[in-house]
Amino acid sequence: MRLAIALIVALAPAVGRAQQGWWMEEPIRLIQTNLRETDSTLEAGRLAQQVAEFPANVLLFNMGGIAAHYHPRIEFHYASPHLPPGRDMFGDMLREAHKRSIRVIGRFDLSKTPKPVFDAHPEWFFKRVNGEPAIYNGLYSTCINGGYYREHAKKILGEALERYEVDGLFFNMFGNPSSDYSGNPMGPCQCDNCKTRFQARYGRPLPASPDDDYRRFLADSAHEVAAMLAELIHSKRPTAAFLTYVQQHTDGIMSESNTAVGRPLPLWPYSASDNVNRARNSEPAKMAFNLCMSFVDYMWRFVTVPPAEVRLRLYQSMAHGSGVLLNMHGTMDQEDRSALEAARPVFQWHARHEDLYTGQESAARVLLLGGRQSSYRGLFRILSEQHIPFVVSDNLKWLEDKRAFDMVISPDGAPAALEHYVRGGGRLLVCGPTPPAWKVAGVGPLRPHTQGYWRIRDHTLFPSLKRTNLLFLDGEYTELSPVAKPLLTLIPPAMFGPPEKVWVDKVETDSPGLLLTDCGKGRLAYVPWDVGGLYYRHSSEGHSGLVTDLIDYLLPAGRQLKTNAHPLVEITVMRQPRKNRTLVHFVNVSGHSGTAYFAPLLMRDIREKLAAEFTKARSVTLGRELPVRREDRYGVFSLPELAEYDVVLLE
Repeated sequence: MRLAIALIVALAPAVGRAQQGWWMEEPIRLIQTNLRETDSTLEAGRLAQQVAEFPANVLLFNMGGIAAHYHPRIEFHYASPHLPPGRDMFGDMLREAHKRSIRVIGRFDLSKTPKPVFDAHPEWFFKRVNGEPAIYNGLYSTCINGGYYREHAKKILGEALERYEVDGLFFNMFGNPSSDYSGNPMGPCQCDNCKTRFQARYGRPLPASPDDDYRRFLADSAHEVAAMLAELIHSKRPTAAFLTYVQQHTDGIMSESNTAVGRPLPLWPYSASDNVNRARNSEPAKMAFNLCMSFVDYMWRFVTVPPAEVRLRLYQSMAHGSGVLLNMHGTMDQEDRSALEAARPVFQWHARHEDLYTGQESAARVLLLGGRQSSYRGLFRILSEQHIPFVVSDNLKWLEDKRAFDMVISPDGAPAALEHYVRGGGRLLVCGPTPPAWKVAGVGPLRPHTQGYWRIRDHTLFPSLKRTNLLFLDGEYTELSPVAKPLLTLIPPAMFGPPEKVWVDKVETDSPGLLLTDCGKGRLAYVPWDVGGLYYRHSSEGHSGLVTDLIDYLLPAGRQLKTNAHPLVEITVMRQPRKNRTLVHFVNVSGHSGTAYFAPLLMRDIREKLAAEFTKARSVTLGRELPVRREDRYGVFSLPELAEYDVVLLE
């Protein structure tokens, strides 16, 4: 839920650092139990058996920080007040889990401490703009730039790593959060450490409210501490991997699929797909750990989200190359067992077929860059609904790694580094008012918010738009220079009421709404208005058709995948290089409806044409071989039916 930065440190058994750790080599079925202080008396053997029977093979379990479930020997680190004298509950849990071949990741939260620590070292703590400490339920918030994080944490972690052979450490709320658990803004920390560091970096005092400089400062501070702790952990356990919600200094990336009652609608049904796709392809050498948060919101931690939503998230994680991870508050003896019962069949499936879920890499040939949320999500939806396999990246490391893609789509401008890619023969689609960062002939000034139309002047390029001559515009756009034969032209705002007056003052212009140009050996398409954001908000088929037809125009050899599947069947194409095989995952998203999730509709006779070499196809869910034939460069097979999820194995 709305956390700042969290991190996991996963510690592998005796495996060389140059080798991949267990998190990359083993199938992961993870249960996270966020324990309360009152859970310090739980029966370790019973919980370990519940986890084993679920079946999960990794347990993310509270260890220390706000409340340790062992008796620390380090000053200013306190055991849970409910932990019996002499009881080492965490040690018991570690032993019982390892007896059942369950890896244990210990959870830490260093963001808050009891008052005695503040009384002894107030300089370690967050200071509000009014000079007061930040206190929540009697706990005092530490500062990422204070001595508790920068120095004392090393003592706490050092003891924990020496006492316990854990398989990982997880740090909750790592850094200075922007708000507390009730959603109240924290504001910029005004402690002396933050003041000194900010002044030295920016040459000005700390602001009274967060600005871009402060946000960068805070992120960099968290990265500095993460690097320090990673060095500490790796020095004590050289084989350790470092996993976090951020990419820097890590071996893996954490994320959450969660809900919040105050979050703006619409719901994002591709949350897990988005998180895992982005993590696995922004950093291909790192594993994605996407937690399915079972509860509705902070205030209601013991009521779960709809069961169908839980299963959808888990299937999406599997389909994009991650394991299955479920979070709950307290132990597995839940007041509302809906999430557990929803997740159990998925965990059982994963355990039966775990060989399918290790070493997966995306085989998609289209790359979507990150950008403004609504614009990005609109393009994400279009690609998914049109069954165009794609990967997501929020960096350009793929250029350095020379990873090959047939085309790149950017929802928010295009960085200068992409010019070389395009001129070398790449295909690029840029959507939105922000133009590419390099000089492109014909790009003019930004125009203010406009509510008009784009007229389709030539339907030849747009077979999806043959039934319409108009697309609606609602937002800023960048003016383009007139051309001899424009494909789209602007109709500026005109009268729209009463009905007798509609469009009687309409004006047609020659102002283009699309630029197509060759760029060296490559090709650029620039839509100078927010077509992705408009589709995300309004789902106009015209906007989707425009983007889809431009993709088909740019793809040098046509689509990688052709299918008659319903738009709400999500299809991913993955490969397992070590096993020399391809996996086609089918996730049925049809159960999502507005603010609800239901069991999806049964889909039948899904025909697939995939540009890949294979002679065998097998539906794992149906447990049977599927006939295969060739059509030019495509292999063709049909999936007779799809309930919630299936994976077809191609060899």
